[in-house]
Amino acid sequence: MSPIAYSALGHRAQPPTIARLMTLMLENPKLLSIAAGFTDTKTLPVSVVQAAVDTLARREGDPEYLQYGTNQGRPKLRALLADRLLALETPSDADAVRKNVFVTNGSQQALYLAMQVLCDPGDIVLVDRPSYFVYLEMLAGLGVQTRSLPVDAAGRIDGPALRTLLADMRKTGELSRLKAVYFVSYFSNPSARSLDETEKNAIASALTEAGAIVPVLEDAAYRELYYERPHPARSVLSLPSWSAFPRLYFSTLTKTFASGLKVGYGTSSDAGLLAKMLHVKGHHDFGTANYNQALLEEVITQGGLDAQLAVIRAAYLRKMHALHGALVEAGLASLGWTWTVPEGGLYLWLTAPASLDTGLDAAFCRACVDAGVLYVPGELCFGHDAPKNHIRLSFGVLGEADLAEAGRRFTGVAKRFA
Repeated sequence: MSPIAYSALGHRAQPPTIARLMTLMLENPKLLSIAAGFTDTKTLPVSVVQAAVDTLARREGDPEYLQYGTNQGRPKLRALLADRLLALETPSDADAVRKNVFVTNGSQQALYLAMQVLCDPGDIVLVDRPSYFVYLEMLAGLGVQTRSLPVDAAGRIDGPALRTLLADMRKTGELSRLKAVYFVSYFSNPSARSLDETEKNAIASALTEAGAIVPVLEDAAYRELYYERPHPARSVLSLPSWSAFPRLYFSTLTKTFASGLKVGYGTSSDAGLLAKMLHVKGHHDFGTANYNQALLEEVITQGGLDAQLAVIRAAYLRKMHALHGALVEAGLASLGWTWTVPEGGLYLWLTAPASLDTGLDAAFCRACVDAGVLYVPGELCFGHDAPKNHIRLSFGVLGEADLAEAGRRFTGVAKRFA
């Protein structure tokens, strides 16, 4: 027994599942991983970053970009990010949206900050179904419980079922512990689905009727990673049905530009909520890396972000078709597996026949690893009542030839379990 007297948080801390998946990959160098949601290495914008570095190095005056920065983020970068967001939609409180933009060490830190100031152990957060499994693991580590937003057979938000869920939570006394609602709304991780405005309004309507005016966290990390056209739905920042709710909107430059720079951002409709988050952030790091922010200021100003988006949208469309096409050609659909061809993002969300267990410790998963292919079990992606027959495949990092081979290996295992 350890002599260390850990805190409750320390006792809850467990190795993240993504670390377990990475260990599997590293232990088998021939393993093709379509698990981790890495971005495409070959298209990373080296020349664009080099140009930004050169611009900063030639700048006259003190090299303030190598000094500490501000806790909320560099003012110019925040203004540039606000401009991008306000080009996508026009919130009624646009001035507040602009004023309350903040910069974080990836969007993951922003989510963690929000949860730290909103939730205590035993509190409840509503999450989309399926949802971002790393966020779900974060909540579990904080002792926060989750409930999945009900969906219908097509995977769309089921408003009447949500009303029933909230009514049941009231009866059991759980509604008073509901502290937030979270969803990934554009080309989501893991399902690649986008919520339409009808679905977002249905969530707001059910919560309003239940008297549960809690903060809403909209994760828009993949909003600009569409292949051919953006998803038209407005965010909670602009939809009138959400106007009474404290609203947090999160996004990131890691997926859209360079994951190694680890710069995320968000905005809050509630200045008090933002202030609490920034107080905690000050204890974390008193400001995201100032140099990384300065680089991204130059990148955006010089048009490098939009240029990179044009490159990776086309690349991810090709890669998605490489994996999707390999699964189709190998005959996966004929085995009773189903999936939807996405219009953006980095993922395919597969549904296996109901009788097949695809969980992390299942025979199917072990057989895939033995065959040289690794995936994310879908069971990790649900707030409660998790089915065992879903799988997330990521086509972000592997090349097209490797994706095709991974698809063939995966389908080969599926045939053995049919």
